[in-house]
Amino acid sequence: MAGKASYYAHQYHGRPTASGEPYNMYAMTAAHPSLPFGTLLRVTNLRNGRAVLVRVNDRGPYKAGRVVDVSFAAAEQLGLILPGTAEVRLEVVR
Repeated sequence: MAGKASYYAHQYHGRPTASGEPYNMYAMTAAHPSLPFGTLLRVTNLRNGRAVLVRVNDRGPYKAGRVVDVSFAAAEQLGLILPGTAEVRLEVVR
């Protein structure tokens, strides 16, 4: 599946996620609307080819047209911080 990704960071750090875990902006995690908690996803930025593995531990994104929200750490590695969003491909790894 493909679509637009965004990220969430400082204002959510330490708050509970939908799975009950506290959000850690430095962990490689993601919010997805329907995949089971614990699912490992490969997220690839289609603009620059960078890819990361993230674990789904939250629900979202809550903005129309977006398919995933990644943590600050994942966004840094994907090159999402400055643009804020990017077109990505999602692949379920496990």
